[in-house]
Amino acid sequence: MDLPKSDLKPARRISLMRRFFDSEASGGMILMGVTVIALVIANSPLAGAYFGLLKTYVLGLSILHWINDALMAVFFLLVGLEIKREMLDGQLSTWPRRILPGIAAFGGMVVPALVYLAITWNEPHLRHGWAIPAATDIAFALGVLAILGSRVPTSLKIFLTALAILDDLGAIIIIALFYTSDLSLMMLGAAALCLVVLVAFNRFGVVSLLPYLAVGAVLWFFVLKSGIHATLAGVALALTIPLHANPKKTRTEDSPLHRLEHALHGPVAYAIIPIFGLANAGVSLSGLSLDALLSPLPLGIAMGLFLGKQVGVYAFSHAAIHFGLADVPAGATRVQCYGVALLCGIGFTMSLFIGALAFPGQPELGDATKIGVLMGSALSALVGYLVLSVAPREQPLQPSRPAAYN
Repeated sequence: MDLPKSDLKPARRISLMRRFFDSEASGGMILMGVTVIALVIANSPLAGAYFGLLKTYVLGLSILHWINDALMAVFFLLVGLEIKREMLDGQLSTWPRRILPGIAAFGGMVVPALVYLAITWNEPHLRHGWAIPAATDIAFALGVLAILGSRVPTSLKIFLTALAILDDLGAIIIIALFYTSDLSLMMLGAAALCLVVLVAFNRFGVVSLLPYLAVGAVLWFFVLKSGIHATLAGVALALTIPLHANPKKTRTEDSPLHRLEHALHGPVAYAIIPIFGLANAGVSLSGLSLDALLSPLPLGIAMGLFLGKQVGVYAFSHAAIHFGLADVPAGATRVQCYGVALLCGIGFTMSLFIGALAFPGQPELGDATKIGVLMGSALSALVGYLVLSVAPREQPLQPSRPAAYN
């Protein structure tokens, strides 16, 4: 029997934040499985074929190079879109909302770097890796939160997302400033010209994505040849994508930025990041000893992620709340806040990426970096999960002002 028109209700649209949580969390769980697969393959009779395939050259670049420079440029494009949207029209659109995750992200980058440098100080050739433990892997962290379900308030999930986005912004700045090779002024000039064209598209109200993506592909090529890491082309492209569907109208989910962001979430979460993990997490564990695990490089990375991240994020955010600079995530207890700070030590994707930039062409240091990242991330995930699984959900922190992230 047909229902009266008055009883018919339009299907409720899934919110962008809900889609974000769903895609990132499920993508994080896939990434966990892919990491295990990579480790198994790298320590099986298939190891030779696995490493040989990654070194195979196609169109002038190795397959590993294509993954880390081309596919990850798409990942950075999505990161740039998320940063722009959140800064202009999302959870980071006002200073009160930016303060707490911003201060926490700052502490979560500075303290891990200091821990790493303290452990590796007597090995000058290792100091270039100081930024490896400075970033949080949002997919992995939200994957752990998804397993915990309703035991973690939504306010903390939003806080972790905002913190990780600012973390990514910091990592992008670090890569641009500290991990570039010899620069080609000619290629930089060509890349700058591409940016001028992209900005002109934006200023003249071009809303079709095709022109942006076409010029963005050319921009990627010039950046690749310039000496600046090619993935930064994805961020530069993202910042030129319009947030308005029409400059004279209000922002809607039909804007070019929202359309591209929605289109990229699935491929990035379910294809690009798992492929990156499969290609970069594989490390041979044969002959691995306790001395090797406790050597300065893997120990510095692991302790930077596990110890430095939790201290930096929790101490800085607690200080911001204590001195009335920021609001408290709604309904969160101290133990829950500490548990989320622990999860910030999961630095898988960006840490492996920065590690590859810090020690290029040095297989032994590359393997040690992977071991350190895996140790620190696994320890942070395990302890963070245990803390959040037993954390009381009563007696939330008393804010000095109305709680944030309701």
